[in-house]
Parts: sequence; C-alpha cells; structure tokens
Amino acid sequence: MAAERGARRLLSTPSFWLRCLLLLGHWALGAAAARSDSSPQSPGSSIRTFTPFYFLAEPVDTLSVRGSSVVLNCSAYSESSPKIEWKKDGTFLNLVSDDRRQLLPDGSLFISNVVHSKHNKPDEGYYQCVATVESLGTIVSRTAKLTVAGLPRFASQPEPSSVYAGNSAVLNCEVNADLAPFVRWERNREPLPLDGRVIKLPSGTLVVSNATEGDGGLYRCIVGSGGPPKYSDEAELKVLPDPGVTSDVVFLKQPSSLVRVVGQSAVLPCVAAGLPLPTIRWMKNGEALGTESSERLVLLAGGCLEISDVTEDDAGTYSCIADNGNETIEAQAELTVQAQPEFLKQPTNIYAHESMDIIFECEVTGKPTPTVKWVKNGDMVIPSDYFKIVKEHNLQVLGLVKSDEGFYQCIAENDVGNAQAGAQLIILEHAPATAGPLPSAPRDVVASLVSTRFIKLTWRTPASDPQGDNLTYSVFYTKEGVARERVENTSRPGEMQVTIQNLMPETVYVFRVMAQNKHGSGESSAPLHVETQPEVQLPGPAPNLRAYATSPTSITVTWETPLSGNGEIQNYKLYYMEKGTDKEQDVDVSSHSHTINGLKKYTEYSFRVVAYNKHGPGVSTQDVAVQTLSDVPSAAPQNLSLEVRNSKSIMIHWQPPPPATQNGKITGYKIRYRKSSRKSDVTETLVTGTQLSQLIEGLDRGTEYNFRVAALTVNGTGPATDWLSAETFESDLDETRVPEVPSSLHVRPLVTSIVVSWTPPENQNIVVRGYAIGYGIGSPHAQTIKVDYKQRYYTIENLDPSSHYVITLKAFNNVGEGIPLYESAVTRPHTDTSEVDLFVINAPYTPVPDPTPMMPPVGVQASILSHDTIRVTWADNSLPKHQKITDSRYYTVRWKTNIPANTKYKNANATTLSYLVTGLKANTLYEFSVMVTKGRRSSTWSMTAHGTTFELVPTSPPKDVTVVSKEGKPRTIIVNWQPPSEANGKITGYIIYYSTDVNAEIHDWVIEPVVGNRLTHQIQELTLDTPYYFKIQARNSKGMGPMSEAVQFRTPKASGSAGKGSRMPDLGPDYKPPMSGSNSPHGSPTSPLDSNMLLVIIVSVGVITIVVVVIIAIFCTRRTTSHQKKKRAACKSVNGSHKYKGNSKDVKPPDLWIHHERLELKPIDKSPDPNPIMTDTPIPRNSQDVTPADNSMDGNIHQRRNSYRGHESEDSMSTLAGRRGMRPKMMMPFDSQPPQQSVRNTPSTDTMPASSSQTCCTDHQDPEGATSSSYLASSQEEDSGQSLPTAHVRPSHPLKSFAVPAIPPPGPPTYDPALPSTPLLSQQALNHHVHAVKTASIGTLGRSRPPVPVVVPSAPEVQETTRMLEDSESTYEPDELTKEMAHLEGLMKDLNAITTA
Repeated sequence: MAAERGARRLLSTPSFWLRCLLLLGHWALGAAAARSDSSPQSPGSSIRTFTPFYFLAEPVDTLSVRGSSVVLNCSAYSESSPKIEWKKDGTFLNLVSDDRRQLLPDGSLFISNVVHSKHNKPDEGYYQCVATVESLGTIVSRTAKLTVAGLPRFASQPEPSSVYAGNSAVLNCEVNADLAPFVRWERNREPLPLDGRVIKLPSGTLVVSNATEGDGGLYRCIVGSGGPPKYSDEAELKVLPDPGVTSDVVFLKQPSSLVRVVGQSAVLPCVAAGLPLPTIRWMKNGEALGTESSERLVLLAGGCLEISDVTEDDAGTYSCIADNGNETIEAQAELTVQAQPEFLKQPTNIYAHESMDIIFECEVTGKPTPTVKWVKNGDMVIPSDYFKIVKEHNLQVLGLVKSDEGFYQCIAENDVGNAQAGAQLIILEHAPATAGPLPSAPRDVVASLVSTRFIKLTWRTPASDPQGDNLTYSVFYTKEGVARERVENTSRPGEMQVTIQNLMPETVYVFRVMAQNKHGSGESSAPLHVETQPEVQLPGPAPNLRAYATSPTSITVTWETPLSGNGEIQNYKLYYMEKGTDKEQDVDVSSHSHTINGLKKYTEYSFRVVAYNKHGPGVSTQDVAVQTLSDVPSAAPQNLSLEVRNSKSIMIHWQPPPPATQNGKITGYKIRYRKSSRKSDVTETLVTGTQLSQLIEGLDRGTEYNFRVAALTVNGTGPATDWLSAETFESDLDETRVPEVPSSLHVRPLVTSIVVSWTPPENQNIVVRGYAIGYGIGSPHAQTIKVDYKQRYYTIENLDPSSHYVITLKAFNNVGEGIPLYESAVTRPHTDTSEVDLFVINAPYTPVPDPTPMMPPVGVQASILSHDTIRVTWADNSLPKHQKITDSRYYTVRWKTNIPANTKYKNANATTLSYLVTGLKANTLYEFSVMVTKGRRSSTWSMTAHGTTFELVPTSPPKDVTVVSKEGKPRTIIVNWQPPSEANGKITGYIIYYSTDVNAEIHDWVIEPVVGNRLTHQIQELTLDTPYYFKIQARNSKGMGPMSEAVQFRTPKASGSAGKGSRMPDLGPDYKPPMSGSNSPHGSPTSPLDSNMLLVIIVSVGVITIVVVVIIAIFCTRRTTSHQKKKRAACKSVNGSHKYKGNSKDVKPPDLWIHHERLELKPIDKSPDPNPIMTDTPIPRNSQDVTPADNSMDGNIHQRRNSYRGHESEDSMSTLAGRRGMRPKMMMPFDSQPPQQSVRNTPSTDTMPASSSQTCCTDHQDPEGATSSSYLASSQEEDSGQSLPTAHVRPSHPLKSFAVPAIPPPGPPTYDPALPSTPLLSQQALNHHVHAVKTASIGTLGRSRPPVPVVVPSAPEVQETTRMLEDSESTYEPDELTKEMAHLEGLMKDLNAITTA
C-alpha cells in the first residue's frame, strides 16, 4: 500500500515525467501494482494514461403496450466517438435491415409499433447497450427489461351491492398486473372523478367511503391500453338509509402481502363495514403507527394505508384493526421491501506489468443479496486457474499477459434490477536498464521441497556477483505448456529462497529465476521442470451452505454439490455445535438439505458440511452460524424476595430466569398480586426492559399480600413464580427525628484489624437507615464508614499493630445522625497470638438484650455448578420441620473472595432456602454466609461456607512476552513471559509457536511445549540473521487459551571467526574443548605445541589418578574375608563369565576398566563436525519422533532392577566387564547445512545391553521394593531437570578417549541455573548406570545425514561411588591386580610413544 500511495503522489506532481521514469526504472515496481483512477504512467518512452470511457445514460426497465413505440436510452462518453451496438437476450441486433428498430444518433434504441401476441413476442425481452472504442476496449451497460402488456383479461368484475349511508363500499375489477395502471372507472357510463373519498387501488379495485345517495348508480371498469378499450360488466350500487340498529363488523377488503422496491409507494388496502361505523387503525410489528405525525404514511379512503418512498425500515407485519365500540376485528399482511444493487466499492483503474497478479475489488449491497459477474471488454469472464473470484465478489487475475489489457466491469444483479461499474487495466513495459553491469543468471536453482500444493526453490548467487547481498530475485513460473507466466519476488535483498504456494497437485511447473541489481534485471536461469506430488482425490467444499431457523427448536441446513467432487459423492456429514461449547455433533445426510430438531431455544449454532466419496471425507465448508427462534420463557424468574417498606408499600426484587430457559430476549416482567385474606381480584403490573425490582404502592395497612412474577419475551409470557406473601406494617415508623443511640457497642482488637459489633437502638419505632462508624488513632474522626441498617458487625482493617484506636458508632436516617456511642481498643502486637476476645479501655459495656432475637441460618452449603455459578443452601431452625416458609421473612446472602484481600461483600435477598449466585470468577475460592430478617428483626450472620468455582480455559494470553539472545550463543534465544491475567485455573503448560513468516497458517509454525511452572525457555539451532516471530499460548486442565500477539526478534549475524557451515553446539558452561590435532572447537588453528602440552597434562593427571586408585585397591583387597570370597565365587558360577570376558564380536585394542572409577578407552570414529547434540528443545515435530513414556518405563523396569542390584553385588566388576560387550551408541545425523528445526530427543526403549542383566545371584531374590525404589529414584531425577557433566572428546586424535569423573561434592552440580533446559544426556537414577540410548534428529530439507556413533559415558552419583569404594575392599584378588597392572604397563608405553612423537 505504501508503494501505491507513493505512485499516486508521483503521478500528480508537476515534475511528473522525470519522476515517473525514475520510478519505473526501479526494480520494486515489478513487485506491486500501482493503482490510480486517472493518473498517467510512462512505459518506456511513450506516455499512456487511463482513458475516460463510461456511459452517460443507460436503459431502464420499461412497460409498453402493443402497437406503441418505445425508446431505450443509451449514451457513452469517450475521447474518440464510441461505436454503439445493442444486444437483446444476449444476442447482437442487426439494426441495418430492421425497419421497426433503429439506432438514434446518441446511441438510443427506437422501436416503433411494438409487436406482441400470444405466440409472437419479438420485442419483449432484455436489452443491453454495448459501446466499443477501437484499440481501447468495450464496455456494456446495465440490462433493461422491456415488458409488453398483454390482452385485457378480467380476473374479477364488479358485482351489484348495497351500502348503508356513511359506510364504505368496494367494487372489484382485477386484471393482469401489467394492465392494472390502465384501468379506469365509469358511473352511469360517465367517467368517474376520483377524490379523497372515492379512490382506485393499484390493483384496479374501486373504494367508496362515507357513501351518500349520490354514489348510487351503475358502475363498470374499462381497460384501455392503446388498442380498443375493454369493458367489464355493469353492477349497481345502492345506497340505503341508516337503519338505526347495530350490525357486525366485517372486512370488505383485507390487506394482502406485498413486495415493493425501495423508493416505490405501497398501498395496503383495508376497508370494513358495520353499524356503528367502525374506525380503522394500523399497527406495525405490534406497535401503533402514528399516521398523523408522518409525512410518508397516509390513510386513504376507507382506512387504506399508503406508504410513499418506501425504505427497508418499512418492512414488517402490518395489522389493520377495525373497531366500532362493540366489536374489534383484525387482519394482517406482510410488507417485503427489496433494494436494487448498489456499489459500496467500485473497481479502480490499475497499472501493472506482465507476470504480475492483480485484484479488481467490487463490493455491492442489495436485497435480495446480489450476484456478481465480471465482464472483460464486453465478454463474460469465466473463472479458471488464472481468473478467479476471491472474497465473494473480487476478480483476481494471475500472471498477467499483454492481452489482458482492457476494461473490466463488475455487474451486480438481483430480482429487482442490475448495475455495472468498470475500471481499466494497462499493462506497462518494463523500463530499460540503466548503464551498468547486470547480474548473470542465478546458479544451481533446485526445488528443495516439493509438496502437493507448494514448491520451495533455492539457488546460489550469480557468478557475476558472488556476494549477492544487494541482489533481489524474481521467480517466474507457469504450468508446462501454458504461456501465462506468474512471478514471485523475494522479500528482502540477499534472500535466496522462495516458496511458491497454491499450486495444483500432480502438475508439472516450469520455473526460472532472475536477479536484479540497481541497474536492472539480469539473465534468466535455465528453465527448471518440477512436478508436484499427487493428492488423494477428495471432494471439495460444498458450495452455498445456508442455514435458517424454522422453529425455536429446529434449524434447516441446505447446500449444493461440490464443484470438485472428484468422483461420485456417496454421502454428506453435517456437523453442528452450540456456540460457546466444544462438543461438535454430526449426522449423516444423503440429500442436499437436512433439518436438525431438538435444539435449544434462542441459541446460536454453527454448521459445516463435509462431502464423502470413495476416498473418504473431503474439504469442510466454512462454518455458518444461525440462531433458533425465540419462544416464551420455560422457567420462572429466580430469587423472588419481598421487602416491606412501610404500611402502604412493598418492594419486590427478583432475578431473571436461568439463561438456558429464557428462550429469547427478556422484554419485561409481569407482576401479579392480591390480598391473601380472601380470593380477591388480581392486580397486574408490567415492568419493561431489564428492571429487576418494583415498588408496589397504595396497599392497605396491616394486610398480607401474595405476589408472583413472570418473565416476558416477544413471544409471550412464561411461567410465574410461586405465590410469595408479605404483610404491610400496621403503622409507619417515625422519621421526623434522628435515631437514638445504639444500645450496645462491642469491639474485638486483632493485630491489624478491629471487629466492631453492635445492637440497634432500644426505641425501634424510629427509622434507622444505616450506621456510621468512625475510627482513628486517638480520635474517631480520622475515618468514617457507613453500613446498611441490617448490618450488625463490621471489621475495620489495615490498622497499625500496638496502636490505640478510638471508635464511635452512630445510627442515622434521612433526618440526620443520632447520638454517638464511644469505645476504644488497642490493636495487638505482631508477636501476640493469643485469642483474647475483648480488650476494652473504657468501662465494661452492658448489652441490652434483643427482645426476641432471630436465630441465624445453619447448615450453609455451597454447591459448585459451573465456572461462574454456585448454589448456596441452608436450613432455618426457627421454621417447622418441613422447612416451609409461611411468613414474610427473607434471607440475605453475602459472598466475597479473599483475593484481593480488600474485596467487599456482595449481597442479595432470597425468600427460599437457597440462592443461585452467578457471575463469579472461574477457579476462585468464595466464602458465603446467610442471615435471616423478619419484620424489623434480623439475625447475626451464619457460619461461612466455602466453595471454589470450576476451572475454565484461560481467557487471556500470556503477557509480557520478551525474546532476547543468549550471550555468547548467537543461535540460541531466550523467551520470557508472565502467566495470563485470567488463567482461570492452574496453568499446566505453555506452547511456544515460532516461525519466520508471521502470516503463515498456525499449523505451519514450529511448536515448543513448556511445563506450566516455567516462565522462561530457550530455543537453539536458529538460523543466524533471520527474523523470527514468537507467540505463546497457555493451557490448563480445561484447554488452550488465546495466543499472545506475535513478537518479532532477529537473530544476530554470524561472527567472523566461524567457518562457513560449521558451528559450535551449545554444550553448557561445563563443557571442555575437545583435543584436536589441527583445529580448535571454533575452527581457528591451534599450534602443535599447545596440543602436546595439553595432552601431557591430561595424561599425567590420568596416570597419577590411576596409581592412587590402584594403591587404594591393593590396600582394600588385604581385608577380604573368606566369606566374601565364597560369595563372589558363587556369583561367578551363576554368571558363567570372566571379569574381563566381553562380547566376542568386539575384539578391539585393550581397554582400561577400573570398576569404581568407570575409566575406559574406546576407539571413536572421526567426525567432520563437532557433535551438536546438546540442546534445550527436545520437542518432537512429528509422531515418528515421539516414544511413549509409558512404554519406555515399562520396557526398562526389569533392566533397571537388574542394574540397580548389580552395583550392590560384590562382583560388580564382572557386571561392568560384561557390559563392555555391547556399548550403547548415540546415533546423530549430520548435514552440511544448519538445521531448520530444533533438535529433539527421545529415550529409546529397545537398546539395552543384554549382558547388563548378568548380576550377582542375589538378583533372583530381589523384592519388588527394589523395583519401586529404582523407579521412584529415576522419576525424581528426571523431573529435576539436572544432568551430570559429560566429557566429550572430538574424535580427531589417535589417542583413545577417556573420562575420569571425580566424586562430586554433596551439593548439586553447578550449571547455568538461569534457564530451564532438557539436556540430551541426563542422569536416569541415583543408582542406575545402564546407559539408555537416546537419539536426536535434526529436521532437514528432505536429505538424510550419515549417522555418527558417539559414546556417551555416565558419571556415577556420590552415593554409588562411595558404595563402589566400599565394595572394592572385597572384590579384588592379587591375581586380578596383576592383570590390571599388565594393562597399565601397556597403556604407559602407548602414552610415552604418543608424547614423544
């Protein structure tokens, strides 16, 4: 859009020509079409502008009669005179040889002597004007209908009738609708003058109102339509004198349903007769019509209603009501208003280059909804692969060619009429290249990814510009054998890949790539032929899916056969779902329509349809939503309560019926009440709108009344509540003076609050509206709080500990505040945990007892119904056993939540023993208490009940999402966020979405699940200098919440020291650089002297450690007992294998194994790159990458038990030696290019050495408790997210790798604790040393990488290492140590040879 606006400004400035040439010379003009309405453009050297070409006049619908002449107007404007032609019913007219039809000079069509008969109607039809300008294009006008009135035929004729003087009479004369305007009347063979008393209706019927003697005579109607007139039969109208008696009211002419177009006039007839003379009044949609105050509404003779200049707002149901005081009758008719098509947005002129894609926009309105078709240069545009209708009405042209130039018109049509609007398309030539070198053809264009609907192309920079940082590229593509070529441009300079989407399956496409620099476009690459993958031939979406409500509980859905059925459609599946739920239902349908019954009333549902063929389900349609019709409420209002205000009024409170039972919009409530003493008359009061209370006044003193309330919708009245009674006061309370002093005041100090309770004044004949509580340190006037008159206690919070507060209490009414009552209290210190109930400084208070105190409700319970609703129930011990309320008592329910701490109570009144509290927050703990009030007496609050609402899916996204780069690791980023504001439950996890395309479909984004207690995550292996977009979504037990807004982050550029195609993986802070003969881990040269020195140091440390360990082992073996020898021998006999005997297949150079230090030397193959296996994002990208956790756990439980017991045996060295036979490997695929997705790993469940189960004979007696211990230890260790340091040796040196992990300190290993991570190599259990095989796979562009085995040793934990040191006292013999020393001597020789080399 910025390019478009820039083009408009350039085209409208005085220096247009120079700036236009510069703009056309820029490469970016090939990437976007510049739109304009009248501005010129410069394609090369010639100047081309948009040419004005439009209609000045267009034909309109015309009614004619046989034998008359007709003119259909048409006039077009253009700089050069256009050629005008006419079409009739889509075919061009040959006007040269036509003697009745001729073309007028301005282009209009003249038809003389219209011909029309029963079998020959050559002139009736649809006419269209076509204007053409050579070398410019063609436009067509709107279509006009010429209707010729037929021969007169009477559908009804006047009949003899009589009328009482002053009444109305109706004489019918109905002819075919075309001739109705030509009807006229005669009385006694003389033309009948029409006035306000005698009128002719549009149908031809004659109405005579307020008849007099002069209206009597013979009447007939005449139809004259240009030919000889046709007369109806004559009928006599007699006018009779008023008989002076009453007669029934009857309709002589009732209104009938009518269809009119906006701007026309509508006449609704309504004529009634009777004695006394009836009066006519009109209503629309149940509301009275004020014809006196409206200029468009006029009452005609007899009471007929005329509406002039009809608008869409006039549509509705009209009721004619005739009333003569004795009788009332009513008739209804529907007025339907239609509107011709109108353009909300017209197509605009477009400049474009060849191979570009353009869109002509067209937005229309009308009633019925118009259909849209497109015309190019007068010919219909047929939708195809390159001409598409998008967004209902817009025309998209793909891959422009020169022949696409011309005028495009959007033609909208409905039952009322049609309209057209057009625009011009000009194809520009590319500007010639400026002086300077142009780039050569891009090299190595390949399709790196081929799917059914898209192809990803990659290439290398041209040979003429190897860097290519400032080059942009255009990819031209077309179907094989099609000349129309499309273009796709790269998004930024230097980018060398493009994804072409919206392709057809199993189709060959031809691609070529061109590079552009500041001088212009260079050479094109050689054509590349690529075929998309085949796709299962499934049906497309069913078009024209519509749904409409047929009743309050049923909806009918209709659709059509899919345009691309790909074979015979076997059946359809109709899916529907109630709005706000996630449960979708379906039904199989064999036809193109279906009615769903049993739906909820006045509820919105969404529908979609899927077609099935022999291959399976096809593409689903878009959802359509429709609401069932409304109905009367099916439940009564809730929580009805009565409050006696005084001796003559009672206040009624209620709440609406439950939402599921309202069945429509509540328009009001009907209140009915009566005296309870006898079956007196019922009084009815209507309350409109959403009012939920009403004051009933004018009642009798000391009288009991019954009340009930019912809800209303437009459909009627719903069920009413049960009768509820209340008694007015015998006498009104006094409010001519202020209340007296409260009878008592009680304070209970706490650490930061004081609980104040009181009793009302002794004189209860004075009105008390509320109580004012004042408090402060040393003075009660610092703060004042007012509470309701029903309240009897209050907690003053947020006070200072150990402080002296003075408290005052005053009762007040409308006259003023009464006499205060004072108390003082000292808040407790922080360290005071006593339960002293009262600490009063003043004299002890003397409570005045309430004459008959009310007992508070008991057994308060809170039942959770949903995420926002809790039902509170209770019992009242002051009621009879059946708990039936027979007096005027009511209950007050209050509730609050403690988060935040200063939340105020909410109150509601109820007259039953339960109350439905709605509008609560999800997953929130609420406390509830109840008090009862009867007359002027109230109880204290009951004991509290608590309830926590159910969880709900999060309704807000995670907030404060930030992305930063990890220091020293440019390919790793850190994502931080905060939980959602409205979590509505415990967050169980987050999903991080990231992509390089912010507009990509969400299923194309890469996902990273994160556990719910983490608020930060790191993602590795990203591409350098690339913008990424990140979104985060939270989930709880109820489902997924909304996504956060996309956050953009560009990864840093590559450092200069890194070699091309190589990078150092993120291995953690404990990683030690591997030894290498020639290269450092970062690819920089390292001197041979530094390498040798490092090697000598490592070897020296290793040798010293080995010697120390051997000395300790020799010392320990001397303490071996004979019992331990026998036990070891028994183990050997069971195992049947020698300590140094491994798998016969692994015959390799001698390895050094010291069992308690796990020292090994193994040959490792060379690897061309460092091992990039350490990652923090082990998230699988597809189902093949995931190993179910349950299978892994079950499959390894026995192996874990054997391994666990094996380390506890005396002959654990035999077990270790036996495990040498089969070493678990890490299979890691490598690629020359950086990975495009995150590395993920999963534990393997089928790669466990068989010899690992060869343990001491005591294994066979292992109880299940050992299994459980191993399992729990493993689970706890895995959950901790920690891993032991692992030595990695770059396999580029002939020295065999070894690792000598020392005994770690008692604390946990030290790592970078800032970020949660999931290391690829993690300690599996405290006492578990069998190496589990893990595999890591890196997503590539369809190429496999050769696997490289990596030995992954595990360091033992502190406990096990200590136990192994203890076991070493009983596991070595002198002969064994001799063999060990022999191996050490061989090793030392090899080391000396290496260091001297």
